[in-house]
Amino acid sequence: MKSDFKEILDDLPSYEKVIDKFKESIITNLIMISEIPSPTFAEQERTQFLLNRFTEFNLQNCSEDEKGNALGIIPGKSRDSNILVVAHLDTVFPSSVDHTITVQPDLVIGPGVGDDGLGLAALVTLPMILEKLDIQLESNLILMGSSRSLGHGDIEGLRFFMDNFKRPITAGICVEGVKLGRLSSSSIGMLRGQLTYEVPEEYDWTRFSAVGAIVNMNELINKILEIPLPRKPKTSIILGSIQGGTSYNTLPTKAILKFEIRSESDEMVTELARKIHSLADEMTSLTGAMVEFREIARRAPGGTQFSHPLNTVSRTILDSLGYKPRSSPSTSELSAFIDKQIPAVTIGITDGEHLGELDEAIRIDPIKKGIAQLIALIEAIDKGYCSEN
Repeated sequence: MKSDFKEILDDLPSYEKVIDKFKESIITNLIMISEIPSPTFAEQERTQFLLNRFTEFNLQNCSEDEKGNALGIIPGKSRDSNILVVAHLDTVFPSSVDHTITVQPDLVIGPGVGDDGLGLAALVTLPMILEKLDIQLESNLILMGSSRSLGHGDIEGLRFFMDNFKRPITAGICVEGVKLGRLSSSSIGMLRGQLTYEVPEEYDWTRFSAVGAIVNMNELINKILEIPLPRKPKTSIILGSIQGGTSYNTLPTKAILKFEIRSESDEMVTELARKIHSLADEMTSLTGAMVEFREIARRAPGGTQFSHPLNTVSRTILDSLGYKPRSSPSTSELSAFIDKQIPAVTIGITDGEHLGELDEAIRIDPIKKGIAQLIALIEAIDKGYCSEN
């Protein structure tokens, strides 16, 4: 690592002071972004908001691609390399949810403010902050709001961009609103799946064990929980959501279970998926109903080593800001970089709570440290301190 990396670290306190002056702009952008409903596959209004902001700040090549990604470029002085900074446009909340945002002295509260309204707000405010700090990069800085990231989207927007962007990308930074101190540079093996238990219209309700979809789905859940899991490689099955039924006294004809398999071993993910699929087939045979296994998303394990300069620099920046780095694997946009063997990290901007709930909340005061972290990391990549060469 070159000796003048210390100059970037020494500048962090002055960065925080300047960023704090943009607090009102950051919060305004956060509110405006978060109050736009943006479920996966319906991000168009947020895409347009980002493009309007990028155009206002005179970014180059402001555009929306075929998948609905919002793109803008701050051109570098040499333009020989490219740094991609990305935050996802979509949220887990449907348009029917009330997206009104509430602001308290040190909190912003509302659906999606942390995941990933704040990441997008940091993205669109970044050009103004860099200009105020008089930071001119050698590399092109590509700012991207990525579409179709969550759930069924399976990172489709970012994958499409990576497959079609013709210039080499030096490194990537995935920006999440929460949590400051997180640092992900690897992905574990993962499969997100859905089991749908559906009783056909002609089903004979007089037959033995005709108890409806929920009871039989519960039996299937019990069988899944009986699957032995190894201690090594580290492996888990997360049963994340179950839906079914319409009233108090009607036997339900449909139930849906959403689950996720995680493991350090891709082979173990495949094996567990096979076992769950087999259990679904067995339930179909036993009950006469249709039990469908559907794969929603898949990630392969991989990423950069703990000792990679990008990780070392990222940890050093967090240490300098007074945060102990918390390294953990990710299953988010980082996977798209890993698939292309591009060094990348996922970072957080502030502290928060109740993620994924209607009262999701983020703290305002640490935002200045989170964005200072982002700027320092961009500078370090630009100056070559994160390269193995």
